[in-house]
Amino acid sequence: MSHRRVASLAALGLFALLTACATPQRPDPLEPWNRGVHAFNDAVDGAVIKPVATVWRDVLPQPVRRGVSNFFGNFGDLWSATNLALQGRFVDSLSDLGRFGTNTVFGVLGFFDVASELGLDKHGEDFGQTLGVWGVPPGAYIVWPLLGPSTLRDSFDIPSSIAFSPSSFVTPESAAYAMTSVRFVNLRAELLQATSLLDTIALDKYTFTRDAYLQRRRSLVYNGKLPEDDADADADSGANPYRDDE
Repeated sequence: MSHRRVASLAALGLFALLTACATPQRPDPLEPWNRGVHAFNDAVDGAVIKPVATVWRDVLPQPVRRGVSNFFGNFGDLWSATNLALQGRFVDSLSDLGRFGTNTVFGVLGFFDVASELGLDKHGEDFGQTLGVWGVPPGAYIVWPLLGPSTLRDSFDIPSSIAFSPSSFVTPESAAYAMTSVRFVNLRAELLQATSLLDTIALDKYTFTRDAYLQRRRSLVYNGKLPEDDADADADSGANPYRDDE
């Protein structure tokens, strides 16, 4: 048996194991590992990422930072269009494809969001949402080093999102790494206010972040329209609202 096949079988086995371990009442079977990674990420953020992002925000004017966000988001529209097609939402897929084309041509490679001005709404779909639409359960909650919160299901979106990022089309590698760093720092700068609020109100940042992430991802899978029975049951039981019907 080839090493590639062994690795594939191992990945499938891990997927099955973690999916089985995670339940609506216990979505975080990896909590000891996750808390350790969360603490590591928090330390790196406080020592390096947050200070750099703060300087970035203070030095660059808001229109420039918005343009950077638009540029990277433009490539996200292309990946979103792909996922909408996989979900069978072909009209929305064409809309996001139209956004990508419009902003690439008339928005200077996406630095200006011309498409929104024309009424082409942004959908922002990813492969984790697509898998959820297909009925794949979320599996265990996972915190990845530097990348942050995810689930087993959402983790399958990470390689694809990287492949659809502009840094994948840039050479040499040093330029690609620089572009990735700019994207990361700009995103962190956008979250400075939110994380400052989190530091103020959250008694346990890990639990607060986990619950907020799971609720948001479940809402995104259902496009904000949770099944009434599930929503009522979650509210009554206090169970994780990210549970998918199986």
